[in-house]
Amino acid sequence: MVQDNETMGKGNIHKERLRALRSTMEAEEIDYYMIPTADFHNSEYVNDYFKVREYFCNFTGSNGTLLVWQEGAGLWTDGRYFIQAERELEGTGVTLFRMQDEGVPTIKEFLQKEMKQGQTLGFDGRVISAKAGISYEKALADKEIRFSYDKDLADEIWTDRPEFPAGKVFLIDEALAGRSFEEKRGDVMEKLKKEGADSFVLTKLDDLMWLFNIRGCDVECNPVAMSYGYFSEEKSVLFIQKAVLDEKVSAYLEGKGICVEEYGTVTDFLKNLPAGGKVLADSRHCSYYLYKILEEKQTLVEKPNPTEALKAVKNPVELANMEKIYLKDSVAVTKFIYWLKTNIKNSGTEITEISAADYLEQLRRSIPEFLDLSFPTIAGYKENAAMMHYEATPENCAVLAPEGMLLVDSGGQYLGGTTDVTRTIVLGPISDEIKLHYTMVAAGMLRLSAARWIHGCTGRNLDILARQPLWNMGLDYKCGTGHGVGYILNVHEGPQGLRWRFMEGVTEAVIEAGMDVTNEPGVYVEGSHGIRIENVMAAENDVKNEYGQFMHFKTLTWAPIDMEAIDEKYLTETDRALLYAYQRTVYEKVSPYLTKEEAEWLREETKADCTAFLKKGENSGQFSV
Repeated sequence: MVQDNETMGKGNIHKERLRALRSTMEAEEIDYYMIPTADFHNSEYVNDYFKVREYFCNFTGSNGTLLVWQEGAGLWTDGRYFIQAERELEGTGVTLFRMQDEGVPTIKEFLQKEMKQGQTLGFDGRVISAKAGISYEKALADKEIRFSYDKDLADEIWTDRPEFPAGKVFLIDEALAGRSFEEKRGDVMEKLKKEGADSFVLTKLDDLMWLFNIRGCDVECNPVAMSYGYFSEEKSVLFIQKAVLDEKVSAYLEGKGICVEEYGTVTDFLKNLPAGGKVLADSRHCSYYLYKILEEKQTLVEKPNPTEALKAVKNPVELANMEKIYLKDSVAVTKFIYWLKTNIKNSGTEITEISAADYLEQLRRSIPEFLDLSFPTIAGYKENAAMMHYEATPENCAVLAPEGMLLVDSGGQYLGGTTDVTRTIVLGPISDEIKLHYTMVAAGMLRLSAARWIHGCTGRNLDILARQPLWNMGLDYKCGTGHGVGYILNVHEGPQGLRWRFMEGVTEAVIEAGMDVTNEPGVYVEGSHGIRIENVMAAENDVKNEYGQFMHFKTLTWAPIDMEAIDEKYLTETDRALLYAYQRTVYEKVSPYLTKEEAEWLREETKADCTAFLKKGENSGQFSV
């Protein structure tokens, strides 16, 4: 048992916790113990109950895996978190392994080299995906490694662990959802038949919420409820904590013929399924523990959840609601930019990264449809913005001054959509280098916005359009250019995405009409500055002819690009036309909802003379020009 001392340094606290973990590992005859960033459903963000990795090593990022052995410990995380991880791991005795950097082994490669014949690798099988678990089985097969996956070792050490999440559930009216549970279930069952399965185990929380037309609040910023689903021709079963269901939700589920069982009974239910069935279970999301149960008596159909692709293509009702919500959200962001630029120079009140983020949140909360933030706001000033997922705290937040730039990445959950937008805002003098970087980021974002392509392209075909201006200068950013966004659901959604790098095992999806995707190129210079400009777009069909079905993006985000950071000498004529057209459309759409002073500021901020380009026949094709 670990007793934390308030006077003990953070590093020593985590060293003590790791010593306790190693003692438990020794008692359980476990040589290496792996702790990912995950809950029982492989969610991207996790409730405090599941922040075991953070408890043991102090790293708070949303992606990372801790590996502990008797002589040491290592944390593997990606490029978004290198700077943050270095700071948070200091003094803990945990070594940072920078994923994808040259010469840095993966966890599998590390284990293949370090583990001895017949040793034991341990992990909580409920928080490791089946796909990951199976890959470790294969990678370590020649060493005859034993796997211990039926215990969470943190239970014996984390004595003040937060309660298991159990938030209330609410309904999404079919008029808001666009399609009923019965219609969605019918599509799912049709896909099951095509895959040769007769039943389906669904463990992914946002897919479950989408299918049942319900929402919850068990994960910060994600309107999901801890649950499982089982579907066959005869029945639909929802495993959920019954205490979170009120009379209205219970009556709705009963009226739809949905059998409701307690959340914790899913294990026994799957163990008692008749032998010989063909059950579809997505190994990317189904836990290793449940997968092993199914494997004992069932024939597993290893295919992606059919709900994932169905959910990603927004229906006409969802798209119409999203367009309205994104405009309201863009108005809030525009008001925020005006407030920040005005008060940073004229107000005697101190503004920090946190108070700026709080003001933006207040603006969003004034929107009637607002439910929650879609993720914790990232507000990074100057060099802090170089950390892609920087999180200010009261102890370390920067005070803003009339110089440099503030990067704000934020979004909201609304009854009508989920938003995600980033703007990098000039507060005062910036260097010529920063202007060059900002201008090229803006050019890349606008070029991708104006893309035309033939149906069949994936995000890998389109990603280069946003990166090209930066690649031309020998610059890049260590993340994808875009991700799908849920509908009153998770801010990160698959299977669609924009990334140039081929990664074995990572799903690539054709961009379909109705899919939305973020567009967020950036530049991150450690110790100096970070720049990101992010809009959300929805794919639409364009002309169809003998060459195929052409497609384009429809922009949903309408917040101004900061002209103070633009140096037009770096722009092509087409880039300038796209910029001017976007800015003009921002003014046309947003200004009716602003005060007189705000509208006058926006008019000046977005003014641009397109006449020369219009005479030449230049047209972005998507913005009002």
